[in-house]
Amino acid sequence: MKITVIGTGYVGLVTATCFAELGNSVYGVDVDQAKIEKLKSGESPIYEPGLNDLLKKNLKEGRLVFTINAKEAVPKTDIVYLAVGTPQDEDGSADLQYLVAAVKYFAPAIDHRIVIVNKSTVPVGTGNYVKRIMLEAGVKEELFAVVSNPEFLREGSAVADFMNTERVVIGSDDNSAIELISKLYEPLTHNIIKTDILSSEMIKYASNAFLATKISFINEIANLCDKVGANVREVAYGMGLDSRIGEKFLNAGIGYGGSCFPKDTLALIDIAKKAEYDFKILKEVVNVNKLQRKIYCDKIAFAAGGLKGKKFAVWGLAFKDNTDDMREAPSLDIVPFLIKEGAEVKCYDPIAEENARRLLPEKTLYCSDMYACLDGADALLILTDWKEFKQVNFEEIKKRLKTPLIVDGRNFYKRKEMEETGFRYIGMGI
Repeated sequence: MKITVIGTGYVGLVTATCFAELGNSVYGVDVDQAKIEKLKSGESPIYEPGLNDLLKKNLKEGRLVFTINAKEAVPKTDIVYLAVGTPQDEDGSADLQYLVAAVKYFAPAIDHRIVIVNKSTVPVGTGNYVKRIMLEAGVKEELFAVVSNPEFLREGSAVADFMNTERVVIGSDDNSAIELISKLYEPLTHNIIKTDILSSEMIKYASNAFLATKISFINEIANLCDKVGANVREVAYGMGLDSRIGEKFLNAGIGYGGSCFPKDTLALIDIAKKAEYDFKILKEVVNVNKLQRKIYCDKIAFAAGGLKGKKFAVWGLAFKDNTDDMREAPSLDIVPFLIKEGAEVKCYDPIAEENARRLLPEKTLYCSDMYACLDGADALLILTDWKEFKQVNFEEIKKRLKTPLIVDGRNFYKRKEMEETGFRYIGMGI
């Protein structure tokens, strides 16, 4: 098929590249000229495992083309994917200005029937809003259909998630458009949910809100485990064996971050507010997530005997492993707090340092080697669960630290093993 993807961020670039890999002809469109030139040269502007190789391959084979001109691409395609940013507004709602601008920009270029697909996470009712914009732009109703096709990609495994998708959700009031998009995904899965556009948009928010709820719930259990002496790792394992609950997203720690859960939970709260419904549970999910970072900082202060004048080594800055994304990362709250309280903080992250430097305080120190980061520190703080932190020399860590203290915000290590190695080890509920 012939596809245009507008927006080359995490979702747009993965979508465009993977559709090209499936044999489709794809245009990737973005207003950022520097980003487009970088993509044309075969270099991905984001870190995502496997993406760069697929990008270069499909550029070379001519299935993937990048341009800043949507009006050049749209007349040559049958499907237009909208994958632009929908950032959080000040009131928590989703800001649709980029989506509206994109639609208004390419609408005049339509000279044949196309299917417009919302891939961006958008409030319930946005599909109908896009339809109104198209009609107001003078596009005849028979020349377009609007579809909701939410993404369920995880940063750090987005390519694998796309090519091995669990399910595809397609919502529209146009059956021919639903069937067209269904055929696009047939090489990947037959688990395709066909529904109305409003339900499709709600499925995305409901899914992310539920996963965020599981995370905040297990973090509350972890806090209670600390009080009563239970081990949240054992509790989560026992819970996860129940097929009604499942083991995923029951990892206690310092809370969720990234581009989806923080934004989508607040957006769903706003959607509920506008519908005159008080979404009490989800409000508490957000509050618990904020509280978890404070609880972690309190653990550090208690374990280290205060914060002022202390030196801390931080391993991991990105909101999760296998990504350089710093959006809503716990480190953005924890590191500035420690520095504000008078501590010295040295950080190491294998990928995210460049992005972190733009967001963390100037006093933050950085190391290119995770062991050098430890020298003279009063404690090692684990903020991201990078796999390379598993394969470490604990004797070397102990030798370099001023005191053998690890405060683990990701429950990355096992307490018994750490204590047997000579560490004082503090986790979240373990």
